[in-house]
Amino acid sequence: MITRVAGSNRKAKPEPAQETHESLDALVSAFLRGGGEIRQIANGVSGQTATPPSRHIKIGKKQ
Repeated sequence: MITRVAGSNRKAKPEPAQETHESLDALVSAFLRGGGEIRQIANGVSGQTATPPSRHIKIGKKQ
């Protein structure tokens, strides 16, 4: 009896990111030339404007 092993159905891994410092600098420069603005946001400040209700799950005896 001959047993065959089926080939893998996995997708090929995507190519690693190819962005470089130079290409990112070029994108930022083009953005700024086009009238874009970069704002520095303080540490700990979130971009979310409305907070959804808390969804904490409490496990244990009710009091």
